[in-house]
Amino acid sequence: MGTVLWEPPADVRQTSRIGDYLTWLERERGLSFADYPALWEWSVTDLAGFWSSIWDYFAVLAHDPPTAVLGDTLMPGARWFPGATLNYAENVLRMPGIGDDEPVVLAYSHSREPLTLTARQLREQVRRVRAGLAARGVGKGDRVAAYAPNIPETYVLMLATASLGAIFSSCAPEFGSRSVIDRWSQIAPKVLVAVDGYKYGDKSVDRRAEVEAIVAALPSLEHVVTIGYLGTSGDFSDLDGPDELTFEPVPFDHPLYVLYSSGTTGLPKPIVHGHGGILLEHLKILALHHDLGPSDRFFWFTTTGWMMWNYLASGPAVGAAIVLFDGNPGWPSLDTLWDLIDTAGITYFGTSAPFLMACRKAGLTPRKRLKGLGSTGAPLPAEGFAWVYQAVGRDLQLLSLSGGTDVCTGFVGGAPLLPVRAGVISGRSLGARVEAYDPSGEPVVGELGELVISAPMPSMPVGFWNDPDGSRYREAYFDVFPGVWRHGDWITIGEDGSCVITGRSDATLNRGGVRLGTSEFYSVVESLPEIADSLVVHLDAADDPNGELLLFVVPAEGVEVDDALRAKIARELRGSLSPRHIPDTIHAVRAVPRTLSAKKLEVPVKRILTGTPIESAAAKGALANPESLTAFAELARERSRR
Repeated sequence: MGTVLWEPPADVRQTSRIGDYLTWLERERGLSFADYPALWEWSVTDLAGFWSSIWDYFAVLAHDPPTAVLGDTLMPGARWFPGATLNYAENVLRMPGIGDDEPVVLAYSHSREPLTLTARQLREQVRRVRAGLAARGVGKGDRVAAYAPNIPETYVLMLATASLGAIFSSCAPEFGSRSVIDRWSQIAPKVLVAVDGYKYGDKSVDRRAEVEAIVAALPSLEHVVTIGYLGTSGDFSDLDGPDELTFEPVPFDHPLYVLYSSGTTGLPKPIVHGHGGILLEHLKILALHHDLGPSDRFFWFTTTGWMMWNYLASGPAVGAAIVLFDGNPGWPSLDTLWDLIDTAGITYFGTSAPFLMACRKAGLTPRKRLKGLGSTGAPLPAEGFAWVYQAVGRDLQLLSLSGGTDVCTGFVGGAPLLPVRAGVISGRSLGARVEAYDPSGEPVVGELGELVISAPMPSMPVGFWNDPDGSRYREAYFDVFPGVWRHGDWITIGEDGSCVITGRSDATLNRGGVRLGTSEFYSVVESLPEIADSLVVHLDAADDPNGELLLFVVPAEGVEVDDALRAKIARELRGSLSPRHIPDTIHAVRAVPRTLSAKKLEVPVKRILTGTPIESAAAKGALANPESLTAFAELARERSRR
């Protein structure tokens, strides 16, 4: 299954952090494992043994020790490390292996000159902002909101908020005011820190009117602090005071930050993550899976509205410096981020599958020396894997991972001990009991099934905000298979533990009882030079068991979607996939609707095509291109007149 593109070097156990961890397990716990599958099996079977080893191996700083590792394994409701108190920010700011005068945050932006913070400077900035927040009455449990991009101020604010035991929440300034209000009206923040605007490439975007609307809609706000990012004067530097940097000890599951589901329909789910769960999960995945440590500079292209920002933010906890970028990744060309590798000395480059596929399509050959390259946000097709090894570097480890905002991590991905094969996710993450379930709730191997997590993970949400009886939380993940987390993706797990994810299970294409994954379509259709982007939906039809399969394509510049191109697309789908994959109709559209984190909106489009008004089908402020929905609404009207 998949061509082997990279194999672990012979000395991987001597040179990688997971190798060092295996040595530690043998020395300290008397446990030895022949290979990754054996280690994974132990990690999801002996949950207490595994997660206590992560706590001890990384020497978690705690104020009070836990009385147990796992009180109860029932989901939802598993309680991790009861009795322990700690603070996420304290563990991040320990920055193991980074000297006081060494860089830990390197920030690049289209809005201002590059900025570097040493470990000493970062701690001092967090101390000052913490003191400023405390002087404004912010304490344990209060909410602090940031309408700000991926810049050092947002990072410092998050750590300062966490150090107080207060709760952080961020929205990227690309979000419209309605989307921001939908999120923050649920959590009632006390303090808002906001930019005046930002530059996207060479375009200035003023956000002062949006900030005014947000402030007007949030009566809970007691203080509004501004960052003069676009050029007006701000008062962020007034967040200051003489207090020393100390850390509020909080319980393991005390809220750290609130993240939100993409909110393409209805109010976004306010997902509460805890200090301890996020800390342990990120220590594990960044060090043992991405192999990050003190010699690394870790970059992931993200905004503050995507969980990958929170993922990147934990880099210093494993001793890696982090590289921040705010701006248009395609301006002045698609080379911008690749050039940043040399400028910032990036050793680990993280991005999205759509970005890699766009670079492939543009014929880029960046040729970079990297230790690792991460890809997420959508399944990466086999051609994307091949392009990375042909055009970027033969020696790097490509780690395609999938997870979600819900767990703020990837629960399937790779590890230095596993080979990389084209189009295949190398394995399941340590401590993540991922399985494929058939409709009756039985695990299957080598067959398409619902992606489930059948044992608790520490970074599962503490809960949803303002959901006292847990009913919204249970409904979101545990309504289909009681006691088992259903994630909403289709997955095939191989005998060797490797995984292929083929799209959202709620966007399933069901032709005559055969389930088809959307990612299979995109891999074939978007490999054609005539097609820039695509989206496929399946509509049920009362009189036809096959239903109706509609394919929407964005033609490349200068290309017309005519009968000849439609015939070519059909031929490619038939030859590469099957006759069942041939769409009933192929429509040209100007753009595929996407969220701000670049995910395609298959389900909202399906709703629009079946008569749901745009405003009910999708929250426009959460979309990168809300105007793209109009074409689908027009088609729905046209279809209803037939």
